[in-house]
Amino acid sequence: MNTASRPHKKIIIWFRQDLRIHDNEALDYAIERGDEIIPVFVFDERVFKGKTTYGFAKTGKYRAKFTIESVEDLRTSLRGLGSDLIVRTGKPEEVIYEIAKETQASWVFCNRERMKEELEVQNELEQNLWKGGMEIHFFRGKMLYYTQDLPFPIAHVPDIFTQFRKEVERYIPVREPLPTPTRIQPISTKIERGELPTLADFGHKDFKTDERAVIKYKGGESEALSRLNYYLWETDLITNYKETRNGMIGGDYSSKFSAWLAQGCISPKMIYAELKKYEQQKTKNKSTYWMFFELLWRDFFRLMGKKYGSAIFQKGGTKGEENTDLEDDMAKFRIWKEARTGVPFIDANMRELNQTGFMSNRGRQNVASFLVNDLKVNWQLGAEYFESMLIDYDVCSNWGNWNYLAGVGSDPREDRYFNILTQAKRYDPQGDYIRLWLPELANIPDKKIHEPDILSADEREDLSLKLGADYPKAVISTERWRR
Repeated sequence: MNTASRPHKKIIIWFRQDLRIHDNEALDYAIERGDEIIPVFVFDERVFKGKTTYGFAKTGKYRAKFTIESVEDLRTSLRGLGSDLIVRTGKPEEVIYEIAKETQASWVFCNRERMKEELEVQNELEQNLWKGGMEIHFFRGKMLYYTQDLPFPIAHVPDIFTQFRKEVERYIPVREPLPTPTRIQPISTKIERGELPTLADFGHKDFKTDERAVIKYKGGESEALSRLNYYLWETDLITNYKETRNGMIGGDYSSKFSAWLAQGCISPKMIYAELKKYEQQKTKNKSTYWMFFELLWRDFFRLMGKKYGSAIFQKGGTKGEENTDLEDDMAKFRIWKEARTGVPFIDANMRELNQTGFMSNRGRQNVASFLVNDLKVNWQLGAEYFESMLIDYDVCSNWGNWNYLAGVGSDPREDRYFNILTQAKRYDPQGDYIRLWLPELANIPDKKIHEPDILSADEREDLSLKLGADYPKAVISTERWRR
């Protein structure tokens, strides 16, 4: 065959929530099959400038900044391999199509997304490309396991996590991560590279990270791999993960991988591979297993999203059973959102979220239970607010967890009610977390730090604390949890 006459194959790599070069199936296939690789990232204007159903910013400032940093890091990595990253803001189904026409690309390669909004975008792009005689090829990259390796089709994925785990972990191996490329075919076609947007472009003011934040999150694959190395190899923190994972203060009580996983800056298979290497070379214990266990939960929620689609966003969840006691009570919701409930454990967690974009897993469970079970507010409001605020927002994990805690998801237990006072005293026994985020309560003795509403008038006077002025009166009396 005369290779000189072979057409020059141009492949667009559309990066989405896979902002990495390691273990990237779409990139790996493109390098193998293409003569010219054209990497592209599009800041979807509907995601970065749009609103949720209840009017929250769809992407708040914390995640917007993290994503911009992640795209910048990806561009730096690609340039180091002889390539570059085309950056645009707009509607991907239109922007990618225009770039494909401009560069006369043969194909668009990307990782497939499964939820409604993402599906609509990729389906519209596919239609546009077909009209122009071009094709889109979909690849995998979000999960620890490949769906084709699972012992059941998507429609038959068990609805109970324990059953899912038992059927998967015992028999199905996790694939090795794909190799990290050492060189990528350069962009030879003349095309404007594009500037990275700023927070101001998305309607946000720049900000400094709160000094109380668990860690100073910075987006990007480089930071993700550095964190993985730190948590396993530099500090051996992984060996105590199961015991410390419910902590509240500081960066070391849990891995904090979630934000990088959500943007695809790190592959779950890469974490697993390093975990297995660590077990072989250092220690294998309950904590190293528990990291794998958490990655399994992440897969499970994604599979629930694939199985049930838009049902995870509906009030009745995957069960299809609405709780008619829950209302769109905006007054109560604002009290919760603005950390004015007068219940310190709830308010401290909500302040942390509002001022850093992050909240511990223990905190998320408690504030969700409080909103649903104590305030009787529609859980969808909480889920949308988390979508807006969380730096580590992942559509399936967020909505799956809210389904779970609201009692409309995959859970063998009917009642996921949390006794807030018991939880507070168990996970913040001396009130250190409360004092960190609610300094106005700093002088309350440990025994009453979680219950300022039971302080006598003399105690409040001695503390110079005016409930209703210095700190809100409790919207729910802590007596509720002492019964």
